[in-house]
Amino acid sequence: MMLENKFSVCPYCGTGCGFYLQVLDGQLVGLRPSRSHPISQGKLCIKGWQAHEFVNSPERLKKPLIKKNGKLVEASWSEALALTAKKLVAAGPEHVACLSSAKVTNEENYLMQKFARVVLKTNSVDHCARL
Repeated sequence: MMLENKFSVCPYCGTGCGFYLQVLDGQLVGLRPSRSHPISQGKLCIKGWQAHEFVNSPERLKKPLIKKNGKLVEASWSEALALTAKKLVAAGPEHVACLSSAKVTNEENYLMQKFARVVLKTNSVDHCARL
């Protein structure tokens, strides 16, 4: 049995707490906080302590699903993306909004709002920090 600790950053907020994902024989089994991380200093919130659990969840979607004849069926990524693009165009800018995240850089947030306004032609832009 081989236990590896892989450094990662918590996905849940913009704080950027550091932890090590514990991987046993290629399977994610837990995590431990990084004591040397300059932000979290060995501490995690309740969400951070659970950050590894969704990876192996049996409820996690691993392939795109699209609705056909009222039922969700597996689709290829190409098919799902083409359908999404088609529906975005059909909906029009007054029915489309973009929500950004504190987990990304200011530059990435800027690019998202630029994409929303220039490409999607919508002014409906928000950010999770306001929520």
